[in-house]
Amino acid sequence: MAGRLGLGLAAIGRPAYISTDRGTDLPADRTPASLRRRTHELLDAATTLGIHYVDTARGYGLAEEFLASWLTGRPNVPFVASKWGYTYTADWRPDAAQHEVKDHSAAGFERQRAESIALLGPWLRLYQVHSLTLDSPLWADSALHSTMAEMRSRGCDLGFSTSGPSQPEAIRRGLELTVDGLPLFTSVQSTWNLLEPSAGEALADAHERGMRVVVKEALANGRLLHAPGLAHGDAPADQIAVAAALAQPWADVVLTGAVTVAQLESNVIATGLGVDAAAWGELAVPAAQYWAQRSRMAWS
Repeated sequence: MAGRLGLGLAAIGRPAYISTDRGTDLPADRTPASLRRRTHELLDAATTLGIHYVDTARGYGLAEEFLASWLTGRPNVPFVASKWGYTYTADWRPDAAQHEVKDHSAAGFERQRAESIALLGPWLRLYQVHSLTLDSPLWADSALHSTMAEMRSRGCDLGFSTSGPSQPEAIRRGLELTVDGLPLFTSVQSTWNLLEPSAGEALADAHERGMRVVVKEALANGRLLHAPGLAHGDAPADQIAVAAALAQPWADVVLTGAVTVAQLESNVIATGLGVDAAAWGELAVPAAQYWAQRSRMAWS
């Protein structure tokens, strides 16, 4: 069942990210060369463990470059998904005041599509709008919709990811975007976890309509690792959290953000656990509260 897991590169393609325990999970040496080696180790392990879906983005530092250098020359490659819409701006400084800038303009799409194709062109299967929220200018940009649809006509799936307290509304709005009578998007990637399950019904609707549904942040950026009472029997908190996401009947792929091989191996064990997510329903908090707390997490 490891085939339902995907490896996300958000936390490994840059020296700082908003996740807990990075001081112990990653070495003090976080040079590009060091994180490239770690990325390759994770990709090697993922392949061995039966994980065949890899998620990256233009905004994830050098993650696309790390992935491309690993893919080169391999006869069997995973399903590769990337995203456009954020530009990494921290210049590899963990203490940068700003780590990324969001831009959903047509010019931003054209620039980042060219950058992604230059690195991942032979392997890119899915290109997604990164964090499509209700305030994005993309919704009203019909010319951009048509330009994106041209990419789809050349064989690359289109999708969008969501974040923030209005995920359900953004998901349903994304379902309705069409170009020439066809849905613009065939894939959606959203945050769902035991703390923040509010997107569940909208994701079920997307699945019902034939969209690929990808779950991100199943561990709530590491916060669920420290949730009281989440570990159960011999299963640690990470396995329960991942298994709860896998238990959702609408979830086609659940991303693991592992940054060590040991974490990846533990997450894979979760694919064999039978978990009733409702048993931990008391952990859920209002979406606005969840996202406010997330926004206060430090980059480290």
